Amino acid sequence: MTRLTGSALRVTIFIGENDVWHHRPLYTEIVHRARAAGLAGASVFRGIEGFGASSLIHTSRLLSLSEDLPVAIVIVDTEERVRAFLPQLDELVGEGLVILDDCEVVRYTGRDAESGKTGREGKK
Repeated sequence: MTRLTGSALRVTIFIGENDVWHHRPLYTEIVHRARAAGLAGASVFRGIEGFGASSLIHTSRLLSLSEDLPVAIVIVDTEERVRAFLPQLDELVGEGLVILDDCEVVRYTGRDAESGKTGREGKK
């Protein structure tokens, strides 16, 4: 498991839910590439409303259903690893927004693959 504490870099990628890469959702491709690159983790968040460079509003409101809601992919790791991953994002993201933020990791624990226990269990 990757250890991550202290100073880190967060990359957030804003794209549309319907964006694809070779007939596969773009957010799925980004997450799988991040995993293959050994990054600490990636999460995908589906927005309920938003607009980007086109100024077209995408919303989940019932009266104006959108088929292309905003999606944000968030990846946090060391600056070195995140910056090494940026060329892949440059290849994948044709339309959207990619931002970088400095951040501090306070806690990063996973589940023990064999026992299924989290890092908190068994501690007193």
